[in-house]
Amino acid sequence: MFTIVVRVKPGSSRTRVGGCHPGPHGPALVVAVNAPAVDGRATEAARRALAEALGLRTAAVTLRTGAASRDKLFTVDQPPADLAERVRRLRDPSI
Repeated sequence: MFTIVVRVKPGSSRTRVGGCHPGPHGPALVVAVNAPAVDGRATEAARRALAEALGLRTAAVTLRTGAASRDKLFTVDQPPADLAERVRRLRDPSI
């Protein structure tokens, strides 16, 4: 199992995955989504955007903690060998 620290920015003009935010769980990957922070819609949109950006099946990404917070932990079961590098490249595009 692989854990990804995420900072969700709901209500953005467009969906975007990339950048770093210093969060309570450590450096977080920023996921901006169009969905509002209502009834879990932003969390679900973030889960889908994260899976797509990392080239994973949506079902492989699950929320571990942070349902009502902008700071979330997502997990990936049976991650590909290069998943840490994929996340690192999105978090810091200069790499």
